[in-house]
Amino acid sequence: MKSKTHPKYYNDCKVFHNGELVMTVGATVPEIHVEVWSGSHPFFTGKNVLVDSAGRIEKFQKKFQGNYFAKKEAPKAAAPAEA
Repeated sequence: MKSKTHPKYYNDCKVFHNGELVMTVGATVPEIHVEVWSGSHPFFTGKNVLVDSAGRIEKFQKKFQGNYFAKKEAPKAAAPAEA
């Protein structure tokens, strides 16, 4: 078997959310910086907070606003040419 195939394992990896230490876990990196964790996720906190970093919600709303789902006329089929 090859030696040194596994990465170094850190038993005390620190997890940060918004610059605040939220937990310590085991991982292959010494620090992890996360945007969402169970203490800030709406499902666990009961608060509705939209996390929109790239304007995806506005893009979706703009795309589907108005009469987007209205039925459009189907193109008329050309009559077969008689020879």
